[in-house]
Amino acid sequence: MQPKAVIFDIGNVLIEWNPERFYDAEIGAARRRRLFADVDLHAMNERIDLGADFRDTIYAEAERHPGWRDEIRLWHDRWIEMTQPAIAHSVRLMQALRAVGVPVFSLTNFGVGSYDHAATHYPFLRQFDRDFISGHLRMMKPDPRIYETLEEASGLSGAELIFTDDRTDNVAAAAALGWRTHLFDGPSGWAERLVSEGLLSAEQAR
Repeated sequence: MQPKAVIFDIGNVLIEWNPERFYDAEIGAARRRRLFADVDLHAMNERIDLGADFRDTIYAEAERHPGWRDEIRLWHDRWIEMTQPAIAHSVRLMQALRAVGVPVFSLTNFGVGSYDHAATHYPFLRQFDRDFISGHLRMMKPDPRIYETLEEASGLSGAELIFTDDRTDNVAAAAALGWRTHLFDGPSGWAERLVSEGLLSAEQAR
């Protein structure tokens, strides 16, 4: 049986996500390491991914750490520079699936405001058949509830779904529900998997 829907993570699957790289270029690697040691920016971003306001959360964190105020505000003010570039082959795969009538869903840890901002730069983020965005759902991968929410909303479950993500914990949570899974380590391997599942031809997956 072929899967009936394909589910994409976004960060590091469709768009590169590397805040450390941005800060290394902006303030230097040594200063970036001090910043990330002093301020848990990833925990701040998780609050946004769970539905907290994008700008207000970052600016409040900046006020709690006045010595790093300007650097923390960059997380909001120059967000797109941290969220780039698009992974072109992955985007082509998503669009190729839709072109042949395969439903494509997103399942992503992403804030409400940050996703809307990203979508103004990456229009393909508005091309999914269904979106499952943690900021709207107020739950994050790998919480089993977010996967169950997708099943309930789509009417699909288990091997009817195939999911790719770059994090092993997120993939493991999907596999525990019987989903077909692919640990993303580059678009070429994902393309091969989609071909092997009979969802795309080799030509369509290029």
